[in-house]
Amino acid sequence: MKRRLFLILVLLVFAMAAFAQDIATAEQFFAKVSDRYAEIYDYEAAIQISSSGQIMRGKLFFKSPSLLRIDFTQPADQVIVFDGERLVVYIPQYRAVLQQETGTAGLGAASVALASREGLSMMKRNYTIAWEKSPPQAEPLDAGSGEMVHRLLLTRKTVSEGFKTVRISVSESSLLMVRLEGWTVANEKISFDLSSMKLNQKIPATRFLYDAPASANVYNNFLFQ
Repeated sequence: MKRRLFLILVLLVFAMAAFAQDIATAEQFFAKVSDRYAEIYDYEAAIQISSSGQIMRGKLFFKSPSLLRIDFTQPADQVIVFDGERLVVYIPQYRAVLQQETGTAGLGAASVALASREGLSMMKRNYTIAWEKSPPQAEPLDAGSGEMVHRLLLTRKTVSEGFKTVRISVSESSLLMVRLEGWTVANEKISFDLSSMKLNQKIPATRFLYDAPASANVYNNFLFQ
């Protein structure tokens, strides 16, 4: 009887040790996500941006390392384009083009899509990474959703970061980020949802060229005015 009990205890110890090895640290899991994005040189996806009760929807195009374009359907015909050095926003409601030269560093680097290997590298440098819940486990993206995700909570290391906290929801099956939620210093929440992602589509660089309507008013250096 004692021998049997001893064997049971030994098996339990081995089982617990094996279970502990299966639970990756938040940093290890983040590294796996980074490795996944290292394989992606471009993608397109449906995007939804939510902030202060307002919702924007559109189609996002990204090409490594820093080309980004969003063609919105809500609000209709609005466009955001970043070519690595210049940010352009077209707001059809006001027939206005907002332009900002950012250069290859500073704001330009910060404008890179977070859902990319460059964005992940930036987050690793500037944020402390942890599991949102302990012990970590997959849970539905939303109540009743069939999309199971792992959630990481990132806390900024310096006050220079625009978001004090970022929560990332990573698909359990694809290791792709399907939701990013950021909280500003004013505790305003901005949420980005990505779905229907198509990877490595050989998107041409010309997709990120944008000619605004000739009748639109152009406002330069808008971020600093």
